[in-house]
Amino acid sequence: MERESMEFDVVIVGAGPAGLSTACQLMKLAQEKEQELMVCVVEKGSEVGAHILSGAVFEPRALNELFPDWKEKGAPLNTEVTGDDIYLFNGEDSAVKLPGFSVPKTMHNEGNYIVSMGNVCRWLAEQAEQLGVEIFPGFPAQDIIYNEDGSVGGIITGDMGLDAEGKPKDSFMPGMELKAKYTVFAEGCRGHLGKELIAKFALDADKSPQHYGLGFKEIWDIAPEKHQEGLVVHSAGWPLDKDTGGGGYLYHAENNQVFVGLIVDLNYSNPHLSPFDEFQRYKHHPKIAQYLEGGKRVSYGARAMAKGGFNSLPKMTMPGAVLVGCDAGTINYAKIKGNHTAMKSGMLAAESIFEALAAGDEGAKDLISYTEKYQDSWLYEELYNTRNFGPAMHKFGTFLGGAYNTLDQNFFGGKLPFNFKDESLDHEQLKLAKDVPVINYPKPDNKLSFDKLSSVFLSNTNHEEEQPCHLKLADSSIPINVNLAKYNEPAQRYCPAGVYEVESTEEGDKFVINSQNCVHCKTCDIKDPAQNITWVTPEGTGGPNYPNM
Repeated sequence: MERESMEFDVVIVGAGPAGLSTACQLMKLAQEKEQELMVCVVEKGSEVGAHILSGAVFEPRALNELFPDWKEKGAPLNTEVTGDDIYLFNGEDSAVKLPGFSVPKTMHNEGNYIVSMGNVCRWLAEQAEQLGVEIFPGFPAQDIIYNEDGSVGGIITGDMGLDAEGKPKDSFMPGMELKAKYTVFAEGCRGHLGKELIAKFALDADKSPQHYGLGFKEIWDIAPEKHQEGLVVHSAGWPLDKDTGGGGYLYHAENNQVFVGLIVDLNYSNPHLSPFDEFQRYKHHPKIAQYLEGGKRVSYGARAMAKGGFNSLPKMTMPGAVLVGCDAGTINYAKIKGNHTAMKSGMLAAESIFEALAAGDEGAKDLISYTEKYQDSWLYEELYNTRNFGPAMHKFGTFLGGAYNTLDQNFFGGKLPFNFKDESLDHEQLKLAKDVPVINYPKPDNKLSFDKLSSVFLSNTNHEEEQPCHLKLADSSIPINVNLAKYNEPAQRYCPAGVYEVESTEEGDKFVINSQNCVHCKTCDIKDPAQNITWVTPEGTGGPNYPNM
């Protein structure tokens, strides 16, 4: 196929905090050294921020380094944290508030801000464009360009105007080749090209498997008298049982809004569990409901998060390319934060790339200097010192694991001489449906709890109807013949958007994929027990359109 081609020094895939920080740092260095640099960022969302979903309590450490004058530049960090309330929910209507000394220091949020990361990314994009970066929203990176020597040479953006069978319509426009000396992959958690690169270059050799959680978020307008701007509430326990990890949050943002959500670890074992319905139950706990009652839900979204941490972090370099941010898995799960670490990883990558290009490098090398810079940075120290947080919870359970983490973080700064590993695979943890209890979830009351389809409506999700399905089945018989028989087809429940259904027909059970509903969370790609589903990019601008998540 004939494709138009453009050449850049650096192509960055993804306009999230990692990708935009990479772009900004590259152009700042170029300006300081008076060197010309051509940098572009491609973003699959309809605009920068459209696909960004994060809690988010934001630690400004990396931003302070990237733009020390961010306040003067108008960065949307408006709500400083004023207090932390941390609870153990030991039932549907009871809770114990944990004293500060019994909580790992990583969970304390002095000096942090409650933000919309979508709006922070929009602001970062403005800074990048002012520095000379070209940003192309609505252009997903569909494929990787490999040079003759096997190195990465750029990406191909998605074709537009294909019908459901993959045949060109009258509106067909082939994707473009964007060639680069170096390509930065900043797609976020479980990026489909990052996944390809990790496998192709064996970047995860000798590493623990990556682990994941599914995070939900809703924005609510609440009564002014119930609003406590700057208050951060975290919880562990109910509605999740002792075999299911995760926790909930409620953040009091500005303008009488709260951000409420639940994270469910994707190594859960009961195939009858529905993370979406667990979140709907969570909002009925009195400690959460007291703020939401009488309020109005204005937004909904869901997104997988990589939570394996230090032990699961792959090699982040390969010939011609680097992985940054959640594409690699740089989140600090002990803090429940990944934005500042994603930004720092991108900034370090930018320094290595710029040094190579400034020295006359024509690209396609394995930038070992990126690894060296990472190992000499506070990012490495932060991730190393929290390396045991997740594995300890998995090994010892929520209570004993939490006690170990409090001891390790509060008294030893993460330097206890142990290195716990979690070598299990999230998708292999499901038990047979017949061996575990069925979970009967209450019907939504449409006041605090809601159904999936009305929730997806609030995410402003849309895809061009007549296009190839972006949820690929390796074997179309597995959902019914294997997953339904063994696990009551868990895709019906682990998907937070109602994409997957099993319909009973006269010919028998039928597996239905409602790809129009997909919010690009990637959970199916992660949790399917047969690893039979692969998420790839749909047409550009498809998916959610989050206004300020």
